Amino acid sequence: MTSVRLNPLDSAWLFTESRATPNHVGGLLEFRLPEGAPRDFMRQLMTEFRSHREFSAPWNRRLKYAFNKNPVPVWIEDDDIDLEYHVRHAALPWPGGERELGELVGRLQSTPLDLSRPPWECTIIEGLEADRFALFIKMHHSLIDGVSGMKLLQRAMSPDRARSLKLPPFWASGPELAARVGRENPLPTVANAAAAAVQALRGQAQTVPQLIAAFAKMLKRVGDPGEGLIVPFAAPRSVLNGRVREKRRFATQQFSMERMRTLAKAADCTLNDVVLAICGGALRSFLQERDSLPEQSLTTGIPVSVRPRDDEGSGNAITFIIATLGTDIDDAKARLEAIRNSVRHAKEHVQSLPKQAMLQYTILLMAPTIITLLTGIGGRMRPMFNITISNVPGPDKLLYFRGAELMATYPASIVTHGQALNITCQSYAGSMNFGFTGCHSSLPSMQRLAVYAEDALKELETAILPRATRGRTSGGASAKTVASGARETGAKTAKPAPRKRAPTPRRKA
Repeated sequence: MTSVRLNPLDSAWLFTESRATPNHVGGLLEFRLPEGAPRDFMRQLMTEFRSHREFSAPWNRRLKYAFNKNPVPVWIEDDDIDLEYHVRHAALPWPGGERELGELVGRLQSTPLDLSRPPWECTIIEGLEADRFALFIKMHHSLIDGVSGMKLLQRAMSPDRARSLKLPPFWASGPELAARVGRENPLPTVANAAAAAVQALRGQAQTVPQLIAAFAKMLKRVGDPGEGLIVPFAAPRSVLNGRVREKRRFATQQFSMERMRTLAKAADCTLNDVVLAICGGALRSFLQERDSLPEQSLTTGIPVSVRPRDDEGSGNAITFIIATLGTDIDDAKARLEAIRNSVRHAKEHVQSLPKQAMLQYTILLMAPTIITLLTGIGGRMRPMFNITISNVPGPDKLLYFRGAELMATYPASIVTHGQALNITCQSYAGSMNFGFTGCHSSLPSMQRLAVYAEDALKELETAILPRATRGRTSGGASAKTVASGARETGAKTAKPAPRKRAPTPRRKA
């Protein structure tokens, strides 16, 4: 039997999981039904999904936990996968709008995965207005990270509508990695694990001086943020950083990439800097409205992929940088400049490390947070940073599956003790799609964050762009904004403006 060892970061997602803090990530994929689709299109899709029993890695992997001859958890191949469990069906009362869809996604994201099975689920959702349907796919974070997840998504679809008609389900797409990886990794018996540890130590000993230097540099910056490098645990206490409960809220927002790139070019910054400035502005307004904005700026932990371009692995290959969100700054332009400076220093700090030291650096950096979760004190002490904000690059062309156009993909992510809110965004076909995942009890009216994100982008455009340019980017046909309160779980919102995507009219809450 082939097996794949979990690296320490992947294992941490397992060890820190609880009923209130399930560690799975998900994606809401919205499709438009093919033109002339038969009335039983969804029934046919469901039937075929449940009958397709060919699997490629990582979808055929399940956990084998440690015992006396196997000191660490491993992934093994499962030859008996129950698709009636993994592939599910949900129907909204027609015509289902964004609010109803958001409530359903919030409930799905609240439920832990069964870790005795391959840790993923796919829910086919019908009943949406405007000839649409959706898939909500969730998988455990120990199995997959955002970058590899996007690669699997692209592999399972096609930019050619005609070719997409014969594509298999996503779990049958892609190369057979399990056998190749399994041959490279023997079963981790005590002897094999010890041998691997010795080999790893030999290769990593030379990185110790760089790791010591990296953390020494951080310690020198404690109490002295003037240099721009934000250190762990310099974050203020906030309503985002307490204990969480099981139930989740989910909201979305969508912006035109053209609109954001125009702003980034004018401000001489990166697209990710603009994303962070939008989030910082939205959080400032949201917390001010609740009279709970800390005097000190919120900080964000930003996952950074360190996976080589040709690496087809599906585990986690990330490190973190920490940056300010400028929530203590009223002026939008000055806030963006503070974020740009902070991110630049954080990137320079991480890039000074050798590549072979990245995993060790990340484990050491995240060790205090992991310890707080394992000991039960997470959410009861000062956070390492206030919020995780991720930006996952996606395909820049429209994709199709079985002739259905993928209209948008919205990420749902992890909420845990000390981190009651997660913001993850994905680019796709000219749009940037934001997914806001929050604790239901900690963040009432979370949909306001998504509304304030639109306000924050407009504020940046007003501060940075010439008036003529602002008119072209925010009011023209290139803008694809969604008033995302309609997708928030269970809160009343104003009706959103229609999405400017012809010919299908955008529905309202």
